[in-house]
Amino acid sequence: MRQHDVQELNRILFSALETSLVGTSGHDLINRLYHGTIVNQIVCKECKNVSEKQEDFLDLTVAVKNVSGLEEALWNMYVEEEVFDCDNLYHCGTCDRLVKAAKSAKLRKLPPFLTVSLLRFNFDFVKCERYKETSCYTFPLRINLKPFCEQSELDDMDYTYDLFSVIVHKGGCYGGHYHVYIKDVDRLGNWQFQEKKSKSDVNLKDRQNEGEIDDPLMILKAILLQEESNLIPVDQLGQKLLKKIGISWNKKYRKQHGPLRKFLELHSQLFLLSSDGSTVSLLKNCSLQAELSFQRNDPEVFKTLTSESPGLNDRTSCPHWFDINDSKVQPIQEKDIEQQFQGKESAYMLFYRKSQLQRPPEARANPRYRVPCHLLNEMDAANIELQRKRAEYDSTNNDFELHLHVGPHYHFFNGALHPVSQTESVWDLTFDKRKTLGDLRQSVFQLLDFWEGDMVLSIAKCLPAGLHVYQTLDGDDLTLCEMEIADEEDIFVWNGVEVGGIQIPTGSDCEPLLLNVLHLATRGEGEKCQQLTESPQVFPSNAEVGSVFTALAIPVGAIFLSSTECTNEGWTAIPQEDWRKTFREQGLTNGSLVLIQDSSNSNNSLLTKEGEWITTVNETNWIQVKNLCQSESEEEHVKIPATANTVVFDIRIKAIKELKLMKELAENSCLRPIDRDGKLLCPVPDNCTLKEAELRMGSSLGLCPGKAPTSSQLFLFFAVGSDIQPGTEMEIIVEETITVRDCLKIMLEKSGLPGDTWHLRKMDWCYEAGEPLCEEDATLKELMICSGDTLLLIEGQLPPPPSEMLRFQGFLKVPIWWYQPRGCTGPWRSHQDQTNGPPPPGGAWGATATQGAPGDTYAEASLCYLGDIEISEDATLAELKSQAMTLPSFSEFVIPSPTFLRAWTVESRRPSRLLRINQQQLREYKLGRRTEICLEPLQKEENLGPQDVLLRTQRRLPGERAYGPPVDLVWDTARGWTAGALQRQVADCCSLPVEKIEIAKYFPEKFEWLPVSSWSQQTSKRKKKKKQENLQGAPYYLKDGDTIGIKNLLFEDDGDFSTVRDDAGKEKQKQLALGRKKSQEALCGQSSSAVSGAESPGRPQRPEASLSIHVGSFR
Repeated sequence: MRQHDVQELNRILFSALETSLVGTSGHDLINRLYHGTIVNQIVCKECKNVSEKQEDFLDLTVAVKNVSGLEEALWNMYVEEEVFDCDNLYHCGTCDRLVKAAKSAKLRKLPPFLTVSLLRFNFDFVKCERYKETSCYTFPLRINLKPFCEQSELDDMDYTYDLFSVIVHKGGCYGGHYHVYIKDVDRLGNWQFQEKKSKSDVNLKDRQNEGEIDDPLMILKAILLQEESNLIPVDQLGQKLLKKIGISWNKKYRKQHGPLRKFLELHSQLFLLSSDGSTVSLLKNCSLQAELSFQRNDPEVFKTLTSESPGLNDRTSCPHWFDINDSKVQPIQEKDIEQQFQGKESAYMLFYRKSQLQRPPEARANPRYRVPCHLLNEMDAANIELQRKRAEYDSTNNDFELHLHVGPHYHFFNGALHPVSQTESVWDLTFDKRKTLGDLRQSVFQLLDFWEGDMVLSIAKCLPAGLHVYQTLDGDDLTLCEMEIADEEDIFVWNGVEVGGIQIPTGSDCEPLLLNVLHLATRGEGEKCQQLTESPQVFPSNAEVGSVFTALAIPVGAIFLSSTECTNEGWTAIPQEDWRKTFREQGLTNGSLVLIQDSSNSNNSLLTKEGEWITTVNETNWIQVKNLCQSESEEEHVKIPATANTVVFDIRIKAIKELKLMKELAENSCLRPIDRDGKLLCPVPDNCTLKEAELRMGSSLGLCPGKAPTSSQLFLFFAVGSDIQPGTEMEIIVEETITVRDCLKIMLEKSGLPGDTWHLRKMDWCYEAGEPLCEEDATLKELMICSGDTLLLIEGQLPPPPSEMLRFQGFLKVPIWWYQPRGCTGPWRSHQDQTNGPPPPGGAWGATATQGAPGDTYAEASLCYLGDIEISEDATLAELKSQAMTLPSFSEFVIPSPTFLRAWTVESRRPSRLLRINQQQLREYKLGRRTEICLEPLQKEENLGPQDVLLRTQRRLPGERAYGPPVDLVWDTARGWTAGALQRQVADCCSLPVEKIEIAKYFPEKFEWLPVSSWSQQTSKRKKKKKQENLQGAPYYLKDGDTIGIKNLLFEDDGDFSTVRDDAGKEKQKQLALGRKKSQEALCGQSSSAVSGAESPGRPQRPEASLSIHVGSFR
């Protein structure tokens, strides 16, 4: 969906309306309603000659900055005069000399409807950014424009305007949301503002509670009597009934009298329903009789019922305003408009109408006034269809599925509810979530006609152990939405006490848990065997852990816990004092694994001597330590028994003892992990456990000399240059608070490198030199350098910091070029430039190319440099175009708006990639710091979709080796990038049969044409399946901006697409290639003469060139 500024959208709407009304009686409707004129006058002080210029307007644009309100802005524009004197004199045509003069502007003609646009968006040239003016800006509800008009002889009412609409903008300058305040002039809406209840309403509800108002006919008559024409929609009738008596029709009268609509139909002698049943009114002959009868029977109640809340009867004193915000419409008070004077949510456009414009009284509250019958019929049909769609929408959005679990068809065993029969135990019910719990209970009663006794509805949930009941649903007056009942909810229907004679535990505290219990199997006569068995057991989550012994009939023993997340760690024993804790407190969930060890069979124990780990679960429980110290040892490596909680220091000391090394190494050694390539990694701190160090059982560690870094130190690798060879890295331990400059000095001293022309770069994920560490005064901790990182010493001065490259972080400095393809014409230059205009700034346009040169579309001479702009990466493409239009060089061109510009990236002085979506942020285009952009003018606005490809088509001139001017072709590739689809699109564009055209793509760098035809490519000899043709791939590589030549086979049927320019270009390329070959042969002869005659001259090597591959950061 296209998004516009609201002022721009207003003008586009006016233009569309004028176009649609051409040739009708309303062809000048916009001109009659909104057109006004302004006269600008300059009065000579000497001869009193008046020079004036008249301007037309559809809306007035007034300033907001440094102005307190609308009246002050109009005063500055149309009352105050600008005086020309001193150094700023005016040249009078009558006096023929420079004289003093006064300039002023007045409103000459006022339209019936006045539109005022507030200039809230400005540009800060200091910060180079847009901003929104949020200061206080007042505007009156009624304004007299007489002081600002040229003629003031008429009555004041001819200059008086009333505010009837305000467009409000919420947000900032880079995005936001519009909503509108509209005054209901003809009282066509249902304006009911929620205010405090009046005493009459309270008294009426008291009387209703006492049973004094029981007749629905009396109440409905009273409500209809207070409506104009005694007409009201049926839906609103139910709402007003609820508001007046405090209870809905369904709760009060439905059980006795049925639905409201049916009640009205049964009393047709009093009420008249429309044909579609949407509105109801009192019969005319019954209106007066009903009023007199009602007032005579109960005058106090009649007085109370007919008293209206503010805004209903008091229609003249309280104007009706509505806030229309997308699909949400709500009434507001007139005083709420004052809240839009200032702030981020403030008025943006104002709409006034002449106070004299008044419709006849019969038009008020009558939407059908003077509407033709055929339009009324269409409206009624549309309303019926809308009502049907609303019913479907309500059904789709408000109906949900409930699963009713019938209690008599369930039985309780093993800690949960289980169905007796799958077919009768669960009933599916589709229900409206806006209805109450009482309605649901009534529906369940009707569904389960066999039910007897009390019915309780409870929330249930299907768990691995079975069905479990949670809380009981209470409050029959609450809706299902208010009770937060979700779709596909399980509802258990029962008597609230027992199921099958068994009392049911409810609530989340006793939620059943399904645990997998491991224990030794039992042979005959109670003898234990060596085989472990796993059996599922169900326990309440609030039961004590020790109850597992009772369930398994084991007198006493040990309990071990495990879970799927920690199988590598083994089993953990639960101390006996924790057996009184519940399963929930121990963190057990469904599927948790529990091992029970019978203490009476200690010989069959699966535990180690420590009693903490089960070796059958973790077969590997050691760490291998290699001797990498200079001291000799009998053993090269040893295996140290360990667990996940073993401290690294203990492993190191045990390794020194078993390797029989010197005791001095205990104070000056460390353990370093060894990766699969044999590289030593960062040392492991002594105070860490294997789990904290993320070391697995069976890992290899190297015992190395030197202390491990402390918690405030970093262990870093560094190397010289970007070409890192394995094993050439050096190591260093530094404080994490050291600066980059000091770290660089230490690394240079350790590597023995002289000079100060070095800088540091961090090695990235692909083992290449990454971004430089530009902030030399920043600490390593601030730059998030961690132990184990590799830094590279790179020779050369540090690149300039981003603060010098760009004035603001997150901004792009983008060079802007002007690009106009050959053959394209348009009103892009001003009138002066079109006559004898100088070359545009930044360079002259290229000479006019010869006819038939399609490559000129991309010629370098067609680009003209306009200047550089600095713009935020968060800005959109449309904002980039708008900012480019502010460049001084851009004043040479006449562009209506940014939507008449097409943006390309520039590569090798040619347009490369098309930037499509105007509202997309520049960051999403991934432009980079060196991207250049060229802007191409358009004859009309365009909106390219993601599947559209822009091609330049040129038709070959019959009998000539030349082409016509290029024409843009938008090709929708949603159905594929096939040659046939492109040929059909081109044929439709040229109005020619598909079989009578031939097309080819032009490669300007080779001066060659490649005919486009249906083709296929076999993947292999074995697989005869053909790939689907795709012009994006080889050999065409079709993309935006490519040139497509079109040949009409009715005039020439040869396969030659080349032009005279192509022949000249190919000949020039041959000459260049021949010159390079001769220079290489001459260089080869010189090198061979310098070599000894005994040695055969070798093949000359080409000069080496550096190769740089840039890989983007994926962090």
